[in-house]
Amino acid sequence: MSVSQGVPAQALLLAAGRGERMRPLTDTCPKPLLQVQGKPLLQWHLEALAHAGCESAVINTAWLGEQIEARFGDCFDLGAPDDASPGLALRYSHEGRDFGAALETAGGIVRALPHLAEVFWAAAGDVFTPAFVFDPAALAAFSASNHLAHLWLVPNPAHNPSGDFGLSAEGLALNLPKPALSAAADAPARYTFSTIALYRRAFFEATWCGIPAGNLAGIKAPLAPLLRAAMDAGRVSATLYTGPWADVGTPERLAELNG
Repeated sequence: MSVSQGVPAQALLLAAGRGERMRPLTDTCPKPLLQVQGKPLLQWHLEALAHAGCESAVINTAWLGEQIEARFGDCFDLGAPDDASPGLALRYSHEGRDFGAALETAGGIVRALPHLAEVFWAAAGDVFTPAFVFDPAALAAFSASNHLAHLWLVPNPAHNPSGDFGLSAEGLALNLPKPALSAAADAPARYTFSTIALYRRAFFEATWCGIPAGNLAGIKAPLAPLLRAAMDAGRVSATLYTGPWADVGTPERLAELNG
């Protein structure tokens, strides 16, 4: 168990995207396996989860997903000589093999849900955030709340200047309208969703999500509409994260990180 309250730490790493903007690099290599500072992008998350005492992770795949499973296998450990831990158990949700393509974020989460705990971490496999801590205390606090999701927001990068969501003084994520180009200087601040979050299984079941359990039909569905509906109901909390973070979406951003 990862925390004294007995909440098991489990994660879903989203690694199914095609990486169109990263072509031609992703023509032969899935984006989560591209090297950043000497390691595959996805490995940075796996190491952070293992350091935090996470017990297991599900990795969803589509494009060239067999390479990801071949690279990491069914267990990830830190490789320290004195590390007696059993390592981070890995299993895979192969959307490409089962349905021919990625199911988008909500569709992919519902597909993987049978293998996930009542609460779980999630993060995209193509973001680089080397200092982020998958904090057991944050997991315990979320588990004790009535929230359906807790998001980590970041200051807006150059490629997303308008941001995604707002953040209240009480720590709730806000479904704010996208500002017009002529928005006033005192318009409510919007931040970018880092893709790192804690979710509750109930958020992806009946009432909030209309995809049948396990997504056996391979329904494609985005996550943002679900989040916005839950925000309007006051059921999504958030934290502003100001540590290093990058959406590694283009060859130029990758080169900058490796420069």
